[in-house]
Amino acid sequence: MALYFLKRLLLSVLVVILVVIALFLLTYAIPGDPARVALGPRANPELIAEFRARMGLDQSLATQLYNFFVSLLQGDLGRDAISGEPVLNTVLSQFPDTLYLVLGSVLVALVPGVILGILSARYRGGIIDRISSVLSVSVMSVPAFVIAIYLLLVFSIQLGWFPAIGAGTGFWDRLHRLVLPSLALGLAWIGYIARILRASILEEMNEGHVRTARAFGLSENRIMYDYVLRIAVLPMITVLGIGIGQMLSSAVFAEVVFGRPGIGKLVYDAIISRNYPIVTGTVLVTTIFFVVVNLGADLLVAWLNPKVRHDLSR
Repeated sequence: MALYFLKRLLLSVLVVILVVIALFLLTYAIPGDPARVALGPRANPELIAEFRARMGLDQSLATQLYNFFVSLLQGDLGRDAISGEPVLNTVLSQFPDTLYLVLGSVLVALVPGVILGILSARYRGGIIDRISSVLSVSVMSVPAFVIAIYLLLVFSIQLGWFPAIGAGTGFWDRLHRLVLPSLALGLAWIGYIARILRASILEEMNEGHVRTARAFGLSENRIMYDYVLRIAVLPMITVLGIGIGQMLSSAVFAEVVFGRPGIGKLVYDAIISRNYPIVTGTVLVTTIFFVVVNLGADLLVAWLNPKVRHDLSR
């Protein structure tokens, strides 16, 4: 198990390094001079040259990449090209709002998805199974920003049940304003999680230990919850780890549509203003978070699955 963890950790570090390199190449391929955008069209050439030297923009791309990795090892992501504040502080100040949004979206996707998956497997071919099938095909194909716009139009503007924009101040106000953005990101994953869990349950129901439990006269409910679900949820955990990354990327649209603070809105504004340090820092922090979540999901699956745990301990 320790060797498996070390391999996955090294692979995660490699993914982060490749993401940083690709991000540098893609960011600097965007047309426009960040110095002119930050200082405005009336800035004189001397001021622009001083700004580029201070931000390291006058160096070659390879030198900038090397300096960034050196600073990264020291916990320094650079400074905001516009405000001059440390990038890490700016990103971490916005990260909790996005984290709450992702957690809310996970709850929206997980609770109905698990219930639908269990019921679809128990009553295969029934009305619930058909509803789950329609959800997995129809809702999953709709982009998150489209769902967000329709939720905003219906439940905020027409019905007035939820506030249209902002993150709120108190606990209940923040929770109230979190409902629609969480639905916008989580709805598309309900049917997907339900179908994954359904297929896994039906496959597990045909295993030998389940037939043995039936032969001993155990009830179907006990077989389902004591024997089948322990293994059937493992593919869902892996899918959910990937889904969190998708929700992070979709948070940009939800935060822009609902006017919420967060790293999605932060990176959107940074791209518009050519604020490269903020773009790099934001994507790097979200990449590390995504890699850690998937690493945790893989380790959890390896620990919960007796077969995998036995193979790794050999």
